[in-house]
Amino acid sequence: MKHLLLIGIGPGNPRQITLEAIDALNRADVFFLLDKGAGKDDLLRSRMELLEQHVHRPYRVVVVDDPLRDAGAPDYVEAVQGWHRLRACLYARLLADELQQGECGAFLLWGDPGLYDSTLRILDLIEARHFSIEVIPGISSVQALAARHCIPLNRIGEPLQILPGRRLADVSPIENVVVMLDAHSVFATLDDPQLHIYWGAYLGTDDEILIQGPLLEVKAQILSRREQARASKGWIMDTYLLRRLY
Repeated sequence: MKHLLLIGIGPGNPRQITLEAIDALNRADVFFLLDKGAGKDDLLRSRMELLEQHVHRPYRVVVVDDPLRDAGAPDYVEAVQGWHRLRACLYARLLADELQQGECGAFLLWGDPGLYDSTLRILDLIEARHFSIEVIPGISSVQALAARHCIPLNRIGEPLQILPGRRLADVSPIENVVVMLDAHSVFATLDDPQLHIYWGAYLGTDDEILIQGPLLEVKAQILSRREQARASKGWIMDTYLLRRLY
């Protein structure tokens, strides 16, 4: 039987990988890494450096191009599902051709495999599954955001919502909301004077940026730093907490 590890490697700080994850790295024979194209070389490089630092046994690395998602498609959900099907075909081929019976393969997943990562859903699309799966949890960018701003994520007796930026407009009133994948900076459209924002980009890395304060006072600063960072690196990973203060 082939075995597949989905290893959460944290949001970017190599010291935030868990001991369980390091043990899992040293069980793998093959690591599957996705190349996301020009401008995102550091995402691939950071994974290679992680292997060099923590793996103390022979291993193989298989690097493949990540299929492109149709960013201009009118139906977001349909576009993502199509992208997942392309990835499922790719993963099925990798597991058939690059992983031998009795071997252990691994995907290194940013943050935590169970939070805003699609790998588990994609593997469910593979019809003939001749492999077992094991998930190794990791520190998420949400946890890192709270730690870096020295705040608890939840307040007493209140729920905590986690949602993508495109769903933020559906929330009213906003009380305690974590937003991920906000490509269009929806927070900048809000004008509620009682909202406080805790924002972070490239959390856990040398390029980390942290800004917090009343939303109306700091949103222009966040937009400016965000665009500067994107222009400099070619990509950005950011998340934030919006909290109503009374």
